Amino acid sequence: MIEQAIASTISLDVTTLFVVTTCVTALLGIFLLFAWSQDRIPALAWWGAAYLLGAFAVGLWVVNARALAWMPASLPSALLFVACGMIWNAARIFHNRKVVWPGMMAGAVVWLAAWLIPDFANVSINRIVFASTIVALYTFLTAVELWRERRKSLVGQWPALFVPALHGAVFLFPIPIASLMPGEAGTVTLATGWIAVLVIEMLLYAVGTAFIVLVLAKERTLRMHKTAALTDPLTGLFNRRGLIEAARDLAEKHAKKAGKPIAILAFDLDHFKAINDKFGHALGDEVLKLFASTANTSLRLTDFVVRLGGEEFAAIMPGTLEEGVMVADRVRAAFATAARTVSGRYVGATVSVGVAAHETAANIDALLERADTALYAAKANGRNRVEAEAPQFDLLNGPEASAVAASVEGAPAVPAEAAAEGDGMDRSGYRPQWTSTDRQAAA
Repeated sequence: MIEQAIASTISLDVTTLFVVTTCVTALLGIFLLFAWSQDRIPALAWWGAAYLLGAFAVGLWVVNARALAWMPASLPSALLFVACGMIWNAARIFHNRKVVWPGMMAGAVVWLAAWLIPDFANVSINRIVFASTIVALYTFLTAVELWRERRKSLVGQWPALFVPALHGAVFLFPIPIASLMPGEAGTVTLATGWIAVLVIEMLLYAVGTAFIVLVLAKERTLRMHKTAALTDPLTGLFNRRGLIEAARDLAEKHAKKAGKPIAILAFDLDHFKAINDKFGHALGDEVLKLFASTANTSLRLTDFVVRLGGEEFAAIMPGTLEEGVMVADRVRAAFATAARTVSGRYVGATVSVGVAAHETAANIDALLERADTALYAAKANGRNRVEAEAPQFDLLNGPEASAVAASVEGAPAVPAEAAAEGDGMDRSGYRPQWTSTDRQAAA
């Protein structure tokens, strides 16, 4: 009688745990779907649907033997494996990877196929080992997908790996234990000893994973909003606010370490209003996007190019005034070549550039104003040319003065090797060359 009472109590407690787990998981699924409706992050919808499907599968598993004798015994577990596959793919979707449909359904398909083998269907220990392996495999795959993203904050990294990995490890524990307790007696001992632990762990995993997903989704939303606030929608470049962020990042991470000053380049597309009037605003937008692409291609990864508004752009880079002039002329020449024809029509767009430099980026507005002054000089002197701020030339003397003067005035006086060593950029031996033909074209 005492043994029967204890067994009845254990059965009641396990059933209660299953009911609680089912209700909590379903509630979390609804909550994740609600979060998806607010932020429209597809991974949240997948995760929420997976939780609802998992809760439904566990509910079917609890009532199957009691009220649904007509249902195949393999169906609840198969649905649970589909839910695990959906969670794995939700982690992939969260980081913009494709859904692996065969992999998502593989666990359920293999499980249903295994039930067609009599030795598998009639031996409980085989089912326990196989089910534990499938769940653990999907969980480890989820942990790998969450860990592969390197742009997460440190707050989300370790929990995103630890919680799924721990869940998979817990589900692997019954496998060695089952091998030490063969036979149906061992199966009963295993079931009564581990079922409560597994159910509690499933509940904690469901809650912990939902919390991690919401934290990652919040970080993603904040990053998207920040990016939208700092980005020009037409060209995809940073805007003026992004320039301030770029200057701060450049001063802290690059220029300070390299011991270099900050150079800023101010660009203005020549006669852009005439291009719009002649070819229409649609082609004008194509010219703007072409310049953005050309400037990005001509700069290093440590440099930033931004759109200030209209046809005005700027770039900020670690480097001296001379290096800024060389980079500016590279962009100018590349754009003049790329913009001869746009969308199959001859446009012949060009750009004028002004360059300024300072030891720090503490006052980016003042530095940009100095570059603008040089830009006005470039436009006044014929356009399609580069001008550096004049006061700097008065202070320079010796080889540096001749190098800068050559970059602006015409004769290329800097050897290719020196240019490559000077700005860390010209790996192909490039040097800007201003010829009399260039000056005539600018005029």
